[in-house]
Amino acid sequence: MSPNSDQAATSETRLAVDIGGTFTDIALEQGRGSQARSTVVKTLTTHDAPERGVISGIAEVLDRAGVAADQVSTMVYGTTLATNMLIERKGAPIALITTEGFRDTLAIRNESRYEQYDLNIDLPEPLVPRRLRLPIPERMNVRGEVLLDLDVEAVAATVPILIEAEVQSLAIGFLHSYVNDSHEIQTRDILAKLLPDVEISISSEVSPEMREYERISTTCANAYVQPLISSHLARLESELHRVGIHCPLFLMLSGGGITTLETARRFPVRLVESGPAGGAIFAGHIARQLGLDEVVSYDMGGTTAKLCLIDDGMPHTSRNFEVARIYRFMKGSGLPLRIPVIEMVEIGAGGGSIAHVDALGRIAVGPESAGSEPGPAAYGQGGTEPTVTDADVVLGRIDPDNFAGGTMTLNRPAAEEAMVNAVGSKLGLDATESALGVAEMVDENMANAARVHAIESGEVVEARTLIAFGGAAPLHAARIGEKLDMNRVIIPPGAGVGSALGFLRAPVAYEVTRSFHQRLSELDANACNRLLEGMRVEANAVVIPGAAGRPLVETRLAYMRYVGQGHEVGVELPIKIEAVRFDVDTPGALTEAFLASYHRLYERSIPNLEIEILSWVLTIGTEPEAIPDAVPRDASQPPPKVTVAGTRRLVESSTGETVDAPVYERTALEPGSVIPGPAVVVETNTATVITSRYVAHVHPDGHLILETANLDKGASQ
Repeated sequence: MSPNSDQAATSETRLAVDIGGTFTDIALEQGRGSQARSTVVKTLTTHDAPERGVISGIAEVLDRAGVAADQVSTMVYGTTLATNMLIERKGAPIALITTEGFRDTLAIRNESRYEQYDLNIDLPEPLVPRRLRLPIPERMNVRGEVLLDLDVEAVAATVPILIEAEVQSLAIGFLHSYVNDSHEIQTRDILAKLLPDVEISISSEVSPEMREYERISTTCANAYVQPLISSHLARLESELHRVGIHCPLFLMLSGGGITTLETARRFPVRLVESGPAGGAIFAGHIARQLGLDEVVSYDMGGTTAKLCLIDDGMPHTSRNFEVARIYRFMKGSGLPLRIPVIEMVEIGAGGGSIAHVDALGRIAVGPESAGSEPGPAAYGQGGTEPTVTDADVVLGRIDPDNFAGGTMTLNRPAAEEAMVNAVGSKLGLDATESALGVAEMVDENMANAARVHAIESGEVVEARTLIAFGGAAPLHAARIGEKLDMNRVIIPPGAGVGSALGFLRAPVAYEVTRSFHQRLSELDANACNRLLEGMRVEANAVVIPGAAGRPLVETRLAYMRYVGQGHEVGVELPIKIEAVRFDVDTPGALTEAFLASYHRLYERSIPNLEIEILSWVLTIGTEPEAIPDAVPRDASQPPPKVTVAGTRRLVESSTGETVDAPVYERTALEPGSVIPGPAVVVETNTATVITSRYVAHVHPDGHLILETANLDKGASQ
């Protein structure tokens, strides 16, 4: 890098905003790498007008950093608004135009049952009522050949119905349009002229893959959230300009990349997991920084907690996601979306999750949340039901006089009263015992979710390192580490706003997916080349405008299976990035790559059975941010002395005993500092509880590394 470019990098000012269900996190970073300086702010989410909370938080972080609005060079934004609209069914009135005879696809689903033997099983209602699922005569076969021409008069005849229903957004999904999109495009062109104020989503652009139900469900979800997300983004852009921020605005995608505002407006369904995706990117960056190959990221905020497996600094990814699960967060009980996502498990266990005693006399937590309005009982804003935050206050994990950077004072007596009323009175427990039961239930649920998620991915969770972030995660991370028998837990700097910081580490990237069925024994290399070249052109059109001349990286996957199977495995295409064409040995190489991936998941292969490719995925993005080398501490020197800032009455979860734990200010800790548990390390937006199992070491880059006493301390030096 030239001196001039280095100077530009160190003077760069970037802003990240993450709207959560309870808090809105703002992170401002000046410079990059070892020269970077961060300023963070956490403020309550304003649900009635989310951009209002964003603007007030930005004003506060700019003031703290001493930065003028016009100095911000880049802004990255992530939000849960799309997710919440789907969960709460608060999207726009929409209709579906589909192939005649297939209007009930959304109701029939795919016949899978999340409870095999429950005769009274409930399934989520389709986003589009049957009266607005409008059939059109047209038909294509599986090869994209037209069997029945589009009835353009029938398309025009839907207009009075759509106007009468005051439809704001429209989904178009025809049979086999992922192979031939001509009928969908023709229908969109007709209706766009007749209904210029209606947003239109077509399945061949939103989710151009086989599997009719998932494709149309995804398209309907995109249409459902598009009008409101578009208007919100327009208001946000206007408010940013009003306060003097005119820099490029990027949106965080569920798959781990960032994209332009225009792409986000077209495909808002890709924003549903944008906040958690930022957290996984943040953890992956830390894993690369510390040279950790196997990591579990643990993100716990005010509403939910998320876990993600990360290998070699890269989060696991998927093309399937379910939103708005209606039955105990069970797979199959929600709306399926076929979009690129970072693969994670999510449970309703955040700081605002409400605790209660169920019909069997057991303590249960979530998925209902008190959110930010009225919030936990300790907030003093009218909430009366006990939450995880209330339990943490009672257990001494949270200082009521120094919450959210001192911007809020919590009411401990109110938290204790809520615990006794909802839990203790029914089980014969006092406030502390009730709070301990709530905390243990949350931690056990999270630990169990981690075990199951790892097993489903063919991994062993105990051998991994836990990286914890989010406002509530550092309070619970050590206990979860104990339950999972983990030897190392890491709390990075800025953990309270980890997802927002992750936005600043995310590449400008875009993923394109196409279904194109090919048997390896009959592989048409020329057709595959044409397909990949078209995908590359589409991805470049999205990425290049935001890449600002940075080098691009291209990755390709083929989703393959044995002929006759119902599901595929992702296989990296064994060709060099710069190669354009398959060579004559490609079928053999693809077979070997498939067998290796299949064996990793199932520890077996099936001889003498044909292999086929169903879908192709191409991703183009900027190169990952370089990791500066940490300056090692001189191990021959004794650890720096640490100053105790005070003591706190802390309940140890493993024993239930109350101890006088020393409290340390994180900003006062120097690299090499050693803190044995039990102890509490406080910082602006969270606090780390160190249990007696662990000893904490301060890494040269500021990470708080909790390790068991008998573990080699190489990673912490």
